[in-house]
Amino acid sequence: MALDLGAWSAAHLQQVERALDGWVCASAPVSLEHGAPAELIAAMRYAVLDGGKRLRPLLVLAAWESVSAELVDWAGAGASDRGPYEAALRAACAVELIHAYSLVHDDMPCMDNDVLRRGKPTVHVKFGEAGALLAGDALQALAFELLTPEAGMPAAQQARLCSLLARAAGSAGMAGGQAIDLASVGVALTEDQLRQMHRLKTGALLQASVMMGAALGEISDAAQRGLQDYGAAIGLAFQVVDDILDVTADSVTLGKTAGKDASHDKPTYVSVLGLERSAAYAQKLLAQALLALRQSGLHQTQTLQGLAAMVVNRVS
Repeated sequence: MALDLGAWSAAHLQQVERALDGWVCASAPVSLEHGAPAELIAAMRYAVLDGGKRLRPLLVLAAWESVSAELVDWAGAGASDRGPYEAALRAACAVELIHAYSLVHDDMPCMDNDVLRRGKPTVHVKFGEAGALLAGDALQALAFELLTPEAGMPAAQQARLCSLLARAAGSAGMAGGQAIDLASVGVALTEDQLRQMHRLKTGALLQASVMMGAALGEISDAAQRGLQDYGAAIGLAFQVVDDILDVTADSVTLGKTAGKDASHDKPTYVSVLGLERSAAYAQKLLAQALLALRQSGLHQTQTLQGLAAMVVNRVS
């Protein structure tokens, strides 16, 4: 039976939104004695809820399904039989929290100084720079709290998930790529240098999303390599398409400031390769991702295939 990616995504996105709403401090405390300050909670929830593609959580869940021995409609499961899906959902939300925190910090005046994100004012515009900084810090910490529940997940699994996420977010991943990005303003990078920057800044967390889903199951070495290669390809493809959309779409469509990279004199795939070659490269990366799935030996990869196509063919 053909995959209905829209229906699959809608079902899981509903679960992700519900989980984020519950886990990101749903009820603001009335005093410091009982929890975090209400203003901090408000900033955290503003940064995470009601917006974004949620691509990373979907990749976690799709990869988990691809390696699971039993594919069940977990999105419709009752509370009593959600065990495996609960672990996958925690991993999915943890990745999204790291992504959200990175956007909060990325938008701040000391970084990209942007005023629009997901179609609304950025967190520092609404809550101030200090409030945005602390909200990002708290979201990062919460991500690892989600991955270490007191019950329901084996300790080895918790450690593996935390390791994958920490490496992808740290100096050898997203933060390192962002540092390269900031140091590259006004600098003419080669294609190889640009590729390395984006493998870290954007690709590492997308690849980690796939591998965190895979870590929730038992897979062969071939499957491990296949999913790693798939994650690397779509991680880079996402940034190539982002660079294309930055010059071809408007701010309303994107939900963020269009043309920002050019105005900041940042190197992009479009500035290095040109628009036509960038589009061709995105399609090449899609082909590489699909080939990696075929070589993985996994049989349930239709959702991962669909998500890869969505990454490359998106318009926002």
